[in-house]
Amino acid sequence: MLTLSGAAHAQQATDTSQAQQSTDTPADANTPHTVKVTGNWLSTPSNAKVLEHPGARSIVVRQRIEESGSTSVRDVLRQIPGVQVQESNGTGGSDVSLNVGIRGLTARLSPRSTVLMDGVPMSYAPYGQPQLSLAPLALDNLESVDVVRGAGSVRYGPQNVGGIINFVTRAIPMDFKAGISLGSELYSHGSDVKGTPSFYLGGTNEQGLGGMILYSGVHGDGYRAANDKISIDDLMLKGSYRISPNDTLYGTVHHFEGQGDMPGGLTTAQYAQNPFQSNRPYDQFTGRRTDTSLKYAHNDGVNNAEVLAYYVDSFRGSFIEQEGSGASNGQRRLTTAPRSYHYFGIEPRYSRLFETGPVSQEISVGYRYLKESSSEVAGRTGYYKPAAGFDAFGIPMLTYQTSQGGTTAHAVYIDNRISIGNWTITPGVRVEDISTFNNVTNFATNGKITSALYPSIDSRETLPTLSVLYRLSDRWTVFANAGKSFGPQQYAQLASTTDGLHPEMATTYEIGTHINGTAWGGEVTLFNIDFDKELQLARSIVGDGMWTDLGATRHRGVESAVRYDLSDLNPALKGLSVSANFTYTQALSQAGAFQGMDLPFYSRQVGSLGARYVVDRWTFNADVFANSKQRSPDSPVAGATYVTKEDATGRLGNIPGYGTLAVRGGYDFGKQFSNLKLAVGIKNVLDRRYFTRSTDNNGGKYVGQPRTLYFQSSLAF
Repeated sequence: MLTLSGAAHAQQATDTSQAQQSTDTPADANTPHTVKVTGNWLSTPSNAKVLEHPGARSIVVRQRIEESGSTSVRDVLRQIPGVQVQESNGTGGSDVSLNVGIRGLTARLSPRSTVLMDGVPMSYAPYGQPQLSLAPLALDNLESVDVVRGAGSVRYGPQNVGGIINFVTRAIPMDFKAGISLGSELYSHGSDVKGTPSFYLGGTNEQGLGGMILYSGVHGDGYRAANDKISIDDLMLKGSYRISPNDTLYGTVHHFEGQGDMPGGLTTAQYAQNPFQSNRPYDQFTGRRTDTSLKYAHNDGVNNAEVLAYYVDSFRGSFIEQEGSGASNGQRRLTTAPRSYHYFGIEPRYSRLFETGPVSQEISVGYRYLKESSSEVAGRTGYYKPAAGFDAFGIPMLTYQTSQGGTTAHAVYIDNRISIGNWTITPGVRVEDISTFNNVTNFATNGKITSALYPSIDSRETLPTLSVLYRLSDRWTVFANAGKSFGPQQYAQLASTTDGLHPEMATTYEIGTHINGTAWGGEVTLFNIDFDKELQLARSIVGDGMWTDLGATRHRGVESAVRYDLSDLNPALKGLSVSANFTYTQALSQAGAFQGMDLPFYSRQVGSLGARYVVDRWTFNADVFANSKQRSPDSPVAGATYVTKEDATGRLGNIPGYGTLAVRGGYDFGKQFSNLKLAVGIKNVLDRRYFTRSTDNNGGKYVGQPRTLYFQSSLAF
């Protein structure tokens, strides 16, 4: 089933693929449960696959993405239980970044989830630099968003403590199709406008040769001063060839470029004066990524085999001002951090279905080889006193550190999905074998080498999992699972220190249920994550920060979602449906200076309510989103105080909870008008003022999105 308010209306989704539609219809109640080879369960996500998944899983389809007024993947991910997304802030404060945390795990640059696009890793370097200061995709190229919050660590990794997020792009259509769309946002503060153009064109001929071109972009200005010059272009070419009824070849070439100014954090006094101002004239971020992938897939109903190969080349650069201290107090210096990464991966997997009387087994084996490299440079100017007419770009930029890193990783897994009657039991194990190094050189202002470090680490981890699913009916399943998750040591952690750091390990437990009825459905999941020694980036106002061992942490809570078609109550309510979700999370330090206290930057309670009404060709939506307060307590070093009251820098102190209301109305003109669709909506209708904080080099208070009027238009041929 498709969970949450977004997926609540999946029954009416019109642009899901034929493969998805064919698997979304549950079997008749009198029909015995049949087992089919699944193979790669991230392919063609559907209601049926979610119902059969032995863990927490939610999918948001394209129809809901449009009706929610989403203009970025951040907007979409906020609709999923257990997922918390920070507003753009700090050094992740550009429109091309993604800050998402799951179940109380840190959200800054999304480091603790495996984030994929059509099964290909999205981060700069999956092992050594799993951050998303560059999230290389634009929203309108997506068909759906699939979030697996549990029972995924055997098949996918290496950063799988927070689950797997797979962004599924539009599929190549069987018939010729084309479409164009244009969206825009107008903010209640200032006269800035942001536009989101997109188009697609493609089809498949009778010989099974298919192709498609997709483009999605974002251009314009944000709602804060100096949040300008946003330019995002996402271009994708997809091809496929049906070799035989059971064999298909797929290929993709993808290029993404993004840039934008970053408005920076404000002190408490600056925020009180004007929360939309900026005193950061130089802060900016730019990035690009080019990747290509080739996949062969075979499925004859008993055997399922895939071979996926991909190559990714990416670059990111930034300019960020840094505050001085001591003798340099009141001054600033400009820093830069150009970084290049590339990696190659190949992932074969094979599944075979065996049936013996009442018992069926699907044994799956898979392997991944990944080779990655990084080249990082850090530079800065001397300190200067900001003044009118002063140009920091005119000051020499001196390199103070370079690093050359690399990783060679092998991963192999095996699992066995054993089905006996209404029971499915799946034991599995994944083995990771990783070698990582990062050669770091430090320079003086005269260019001479002052020191050099050559840290390296070899990690070999065995990660067992066990999941159990029971079918109460064809539309109702319950599940439980337990497994080990793993986070390898990153390049920045190796460069930060040569002593005391380590890969991260966590144990995850889940128990829950999925329901996919015709009139109503939902999910409930209880979860518990025990981190043995979680790493955290300790920040100060000055400097790059230092990775430190936070010690043991525990993340536990409940995730729930429900949707209901009110016409089931009374035919007079035809077309009216409602949905809701609620998540309670408790993420606490179990050791160290802040033992027993909440981890930073997550809300204990997050919820939403949604209503949808369809009459004739009109569709109306209303959605409420709310979350409780968050913490920004300072770094948990010895002797530190857990800060709850806001400090003068705006970086530390509690962050109040808030709620927002969004409304939308749309009209579908039908085929006689080339499927023209027009919609208008308002986000944050009551103009609720809220904010977040950042504690990094671009730290302070960041105001949230004000009341925003948006327009949507599209044509499909």
